[in-house]
Amino acid sequence: MPRAIVLVLDSLGCGGAEDAAAYGDAGANTLGHLAGACASGRGDREGFRSGALRAPNLDALGLGLVIEASSGAWPEGFSRPRAPGALWGYAVERAHGKDTPAGHWEMAGAPAAKAFFFFPRTDPCFPPGLTEALIAESGIPGVLGNCHASGVEIIERLGAEHLRTGAPICYTSADSVFQIAAHEDAFGLERLYALCRIARRLCDPLNVGRVIARPFLGDADKGFERTPRRKDFAIPPPLGNLLERLVHAGHEIVSIGKVGDIFAHCFTGREVKRDSDMAHFDATLESLRALPDGGLIFTNFVDLDTEFGHRRDIAGYARCLERFDARLPELLAAMQPGDLAVISADHGTDPTWSGCDHTREHAPILAFGPGVPGRAIGRRESFADIGASLAAHLGLPATAQGSSFL
Repeated sequence: MPRAIVLVLDSLGCGGAEDAAAYGDAGANTLGHLAGACASGRGDREGFRSGALRAPNLDALGLGLVIEASSGAWPEGFSRPRAPGALWGYAVERAHGKDTPAGHWEMAGAPAAKAFFFFPRTDPCFPPGLTEALIAESGIPGVLGNCHASGVEIIERLGAEHLRTGAPICYTSADSVFQIAAHEDAFGLERLYALCRIARRLCDPLNVGRVIARPFLGDADKGFERTPRRKDFAIPPPLGNLLERLVHAGHEIVSIGKVGDIFAHCFTGREVKRDSDMAHFDATLESLRALPDGGLIFTNFVDLDTEFGHRRDIAGYARCLERFDARLPELLAAMQPGDLAVISADHGTDPTWSGCDHTREHAPILAFGPGVPGRAIGRRESFADIGASLAAHLGLPATAQGSSFL
């Protein structure tokens, strides 16, 4: 019986979506602009990396062809393989917004049934009733922030005041999120998680996609730094998705990275969460060696997004992608006949773009495995085609939406 692996390179968009202008993202192209920036020297950092983007394994699978098909422009530094090693194409997101849950849910074959609620770009941005209830139910002395902000910037700006007052830092972004940052030691990690659970319940009537715990350490003298113990509290995903189909059929699922959080721990099987993308690659290989027939591994690689995309760090983004690419031969060597792997993304976070938010983009699709002939699969009209294809590959009932490209 076949097996499947989904590798989500969080934020690796491949060209602006047709409705990108509605999100302020007309012209965004994470992969294309990254390649161009590296070729021009903007991706250089002494002692870290330099020169053109080096992703030979993704290139051989057909990633350059994907970028050209999606954006209409050939990415600098890529080749035109005569025989691409993957089924290659790109997908258009049908769900509203550019959120991580919306992208993952649609990828699993069940797009969000209705649009998430987004907090307005006002100051304060949260409804008074929401913050008042959070303060009253949790016993915190108040909240700091209450605005749209970059997570790194707002912790640097308000970290000292948080330590002095004990009030957590609450902020949002262009996504449907209520984020709470607090010091792991001074405030307490479990207390932060408990506060987020209260916020999750209070945000439910608004249909806010995620409440996110953002723990950090440090002080005003040495600076503040976020830790890897982030935790997402998402609303439950729509029914009819690939994971639900797998569980009902008795198949094994391994969810790696923040996948369990994104799907609100619904039908996510065994969950593995480590502290970096490379550790999650290790976990993927370990899980693949033990995965039974009919099983699925679903891995999210978040460092591209959180560590580099939102910070508009071109060199860091390029190096992170290059490190992933360098490990692809290990995955290929571990795959067995009948296995199918799919590399895709949930949205963009163009590191050359203005601001610090996600960008509304197409998602690349590279599907490959032993004996899978490479060919173009063209433009897919929904991320849900990925879930539909994996359901077909694993012999499951069709997902709620999507058309198989197999």
